[in-house]
Amino acid sequence: MKVSVVGAGVMGCAAAWALRERGVDVTVHEQFELDNARGSSHGRTRIFRVAYPEPSWIRLAQEAFAGWRDLERQTGAAILELCGLVEFASDPALTSARALEECGVEYRLLEADEVRALGASVPGGWTALFCADAGIVHAGRARHAFLAAAGVRVETGSRVESLESLHADVVVVTAGPWVRRLVPDLPVRVTRETLAYFRQEGPPPPSIGELDPETGGHAMYSLYDPVYGLKVGAHHAGAEADPDGEAHPDPAIIERISAWIRERFPGVDPDPVDAETCLYTSSDDLSFILERRGRVVVGSACSGHGFKFAPVVGRRLAALALQ
Repeated sequence: MKVSVVGAGVMGCAAAWALRERGVDVTVHEQFELDNARGSSHGRTRIFRVAYPEPSWIRLAQEAFAGWRDLERQTGAAILELCGLVEFASDPALTSARALEECGVEYRLLEADEVRALGASVPGGWTALFCADAGIVHAGRARHAFLAAAGVRVETGSRVESLESLHADVVVVTAGPWVRRLVPDLPVRVTRETLAYFRQEGPPPPSIGELDPETGGHAMYSLYDPVYGLKVGAHHAGAEADPDGEAHPDPAIIERISAWIRERFPGVDPDPVDAETCLYTSSDDLSFILERRGRVVVGSACSGHGFKFAPVVGRRLAALALQ
């Protein structure tokens, strides 16, 4: 059986890995160079967490955690770095506490002095929930580890204009923000998001997610960056974008990020040392789209929180390809 994977972002690499686990002949097509910064999978780190307000996402994250450990054993690469996650919430009902309890995941609530010991500050009356089963995924290492473990052919500079041109039994489309060029009716939107980096010394801090009182999702977030110390973003704050358009950080979002740094990290210089963009491809409810259409398998809409789930998504896509 021959399978072509379109797109060498993290989900394409994970799908290739999972297909090779099953002995499938796989070729990955990537329109740019392998380590390009055009899509959604570039950069040094991403948040890993099992803390979600819905038990189904927690269980999926636990399955993904096992998959990351499988990949580490297969390649010897250190991919996960568990330094914990803190949820900041103005209302305790917004936190993941109830769902974590349902799934048997340990957590604890932090006092204000414990938050300060982490280098952060939380407003009076807010809740700070700490979960140890969290931290970061080393993103570049992860993508390369999937490919190294899989031993697949990767054709770079190979832009696929039509799925009909691919001579394979099954085509797995993991094209990120370019997915609607190949699957036009997919109900997704593409936004260009802005990230900023700040200097922070010391050991890796826990990741932090400040919960939006309206949506319950992450409004602002921070995580460890091995070069500068701290990576910070405003979640789903970017405007809709053409993935082939110019990529420039949004000054208004950078200012919003800097203002949050002033409030939540009093010991960190709020002037960023670097900034970049990435693209989100999102569904309306922020769930993933994993489906088969004839000989085409679609893996899309990671919705700004998908990287951590790559091992389990890759295996789901492989299972669809082999149906």
